[in-house]
Amino acid sequence: MKFVITSDIFEQVPNMYVGVVVAHGINNSIDYPIIDEMLNKYMQAAQEKFADTNVKQRPEIIPYREAFRKIGINPNRFPCSAEALFKRLSKGKDLPHINPLVDLNNAISLKYTVPMGTHTLDNVTEDIIMRTAKAGDQFVPLGKDTVETPDDGEVVYAVGNEVRTRRWTWRQSEYGKITPDTKDVFFPIDGFVDINKEAVDQAKEDLANLLHKIFSVETQSGIVDRTHPSFEWN
Repeated sequence: MKFVITSDIFEQVPNMYVGVVVAHGINNSIDYPIIDEMLNKYMQAAQEKFADTNVKQRPEIIPYREAFRKIGINPNRFPCSAEALFKRLSKGKDLPHINPLVDLNNAISLKYTVPMGTHTLDNVTEDIIMRTAKAGDQFVPLGKDTVETPDDGEVVYAVGNEVRTRRWTWRQSEYGKITPDTKDVFFPIDGFVDINKEAVDQAKEDLANLLHKIFSVETQSGIVDRTHPSFEWN
């Protein structure tokens, strides 16, 4: 199985750099206090760092807003996931504790100020592809049962015609939802070669090490960029 970014995406954002971590056999149905502590720690740090600031004007966020514009997404209407997290925290609001894998994802995203996704791989048999939307694509927002049709040319993460994320890193779907029963998981960490490659690499390594340490599972990790447009795992 592979994660692939199509060439037309790199034509629009040639410096795109995505870290990938994959893990199998996770027990996501029990509590892991170490993850709760991490999320609380990085929430507090982010609340202090971003307090009373205009998040969209932060240097960590501006590159994502600019890249969104390059691919035709209005970042004011559809902010990237990291911007949405930090905007919430800048107002003193906490993030909910959902389940261990989602909470770990959010903790790492906060620590390194990078947008991250968490997708179940349970029962997935096709590649995950970052591409422009095509006929037949469907998206179901988290917590809903209504079906949306992505806009023509919209950048999505998809498995077949199941859209996992709309508008690049804006919003994830029910199709890839992490639940307490999730055992196999895929994490994409979105960044840019010339801007925050080091942060993406550190987030990728930190996440892989924590998955091994906390869940006692082996991980596979790699990167996808213009010269390496796909990453394959066993």
